[in-house]
This record gives sequence, C-alpha cells and structure tokens, in this order.
Amino acid sequence: MNLLDLDYMLGLVPVLLSYLPLTLEMAAAGMVLALILACLLAVIRVLAIPGLNAATILFISFFRGTPLLVQLFLFYYGLPQVFSALTEINGVTATILGLTLHFSAYMAESIRAAIIGVDRSQTEAALSVGMTNAQLMRRIVLPQATRIAVPTLMNYFIDMIKATSLAFTLGVTELMGATQKEAAGSFLYFEAFITVAIIYWGIVELLAWLQRRLEARFNEAYQR
Repeated sequence: MNLLDLDYMLGLVPVLLSYLPLTLEMAAAGMVLALILACLLAVIRVLAIPGLNAATILFISFFRGTPLLVQLFLFYYGLPQVFSALTEINGVTATILGLTLHFSAYMAESIRAAIIGVDRSQTEAALSVGMTNAQLMRRIVLPQATRIAVPTLMNYFIDMIKATSLAFTLGVTELMGATQKEAAGSFLYFEAFITVAIIYWGIVELLAWLQRRLEARFNEAYQR
C-alpha cells in the first residue's frame, strides 16, 4: 500500500487556495440575492397576497423539489435554446442564478417560520396604534424574525459554499474544478481530493465558529 504523497498535497494547497476567491464570490453573491428574494417570498406567503401567493407556493415547490444540478444544467444548457438572449450566459452567472433560486426557496420557508414565530401580542399592539402592515413588517416583525432565522440562514450559507463545487460541471474553474484538473494531471486523485476536502472542512469550521459568535451577540442584544 502506497503512502500519501504529502509533498504533493502541501504543494497543492496554495494552488487550490488561489481559486478560493471565486468560490466565495459565487457563494456570497448567491446568498445576498437569495436572501433578498427569500424575504420577499416569505412576506408574500405570510400576508397570503392573492395571486402572488399561489405563484410563490409553486416557485418554492419546484426549486425545493428538483436537484440543484438539474437546475444548473437547465439554466446553462436548456434556457439558451429557448431564449436566444441567454446564449451568452457563462458558467459563473448560471451558477449564481441556480444558487439564488434554489436556496431562496428553502430560506423563504425558514424566514416565514421565523416571522410566524414572533409573539402575536406585539403585532396586535403595533396594529392597534395605527401601524400599516408594511410598517409592522419593517419595524417589528422582521428585526425579531432575523434573530430567530440567523442560525438557519448561516447553515444555508455553509451549504451554498459546498454547493458551488457543482460549478465545475458548467466548466467553471473554481475550487473543485481546479482540483479536478490537478488530479487529472498528476493521477494522484486521492491526495488531490482529500486536500480539497480538508480545505472545505476548514472553511466550514471557520463559518461555524463565526455563526456561534453571531448567535451569542444576537442573544445578548435581545436580553438587554
């Protein structure tokens, strides 16, 4: 049994880390856009806006019920055949679009649950003093729902970072795509993939630590 080529693994780390910014950029862009869309979807669901509510339920059902990889292929390979204006879409854009729509469907339900979890007596008090539904959402409900939803949303961001590894199937040379190329060139597949696994693991552990710190601060602020 051959031992691991540790020199190769150590030399591979800086090479792979040079592709980490693209991975993080795609995840960050997808997270921001997904959060904006998820908040909109959650509010529509909570207020049960006629017409929009049915469309939102269908949207959430589709993007939660189909694999992310299928959605990425649909956006990158399928839609350009139907809409000629999308023929110039590149792998990075398709990945961000897929991450945004896929995770917004999950995040919307988490945010909706957080909104519903806000003490009803506070919403009734706000309405009794003449607040509109929009003011109620902005000033009372969403700030408190944020504290409830933050742990779950951070978990989605962690999942989103790992999901960017699918971007290599669209020809994007990010962290996973670079690993695939390095492994194919060296034939040291185990060493290459265990190295990238450790890098992903380290990123996730760092984010988990930040999540715990963020939760503690939210709890401290809420208790004051």
